[in-house]
Amino acid sequence: MPLRPIDAIFVHPKRRLYVVYYRGELWELPRMKIDDQSWQNRQPYTDDSRGLYLSIHQTISDPTLAQKLRTLNLPAAIHGSTLPRFEAWWEAFGFKWLKDKLATGESPLAAHQVVVPKMDAAKAFDNQTASPSNYQAAPLNNDRTIKQKSGEQKTAAVADTDVFADMLADLANEVLDQKL
Repeated sequence: MPLRPIDAIFVHPKRRLYVVYYRGELWELPRMKIDDQSWQNRQPYTDDSRGLYLSIHQTISDPTLAQKLRTLNLPAAIHGSTLPRFEAWWEAFGFKWLKDKLATGESPLAAHQVVVPKMDAAKAFDNQTASPSNYQAAPLNNDRTIKQKSGEQKTAAVADTDVFADMLADLANEVLDQKL
């Protein structure tokens, strides 16, 4: 059975670098930072792959790179696995895991797992009023500038959401069409 190409982030602890498993190929990033600039400067990874361990952090914070790499929020049980062990798990359980995630309505994409902490409104108010050092003067912008900026932010947020929604839809169709 052909395997779906998967993107995953691995760490080489001795050389202190990231290696990206990109659709079955290994790419070494030039520094311990995962962003589009590092991805542009990637090199093929040619060392022994047994020294690579699956990173516990699969979420990519750079929005440009997150559109290119479809990393998944993999189960905690396989975090820290070597590359051969990860490939064996993916071959044996990957499609079932994806199918289960999609059946429960959860997104398997790591990009969808970013959690923004919520703060109780009363607690937020107390935090703001407790100390005079928290006082900040309002910016002297006119209403038009403020409305324009908030509109741009909403447009960017909708565009990011649509990209991830499209990626999830493609992944869902691929998994549901696959015969097990």
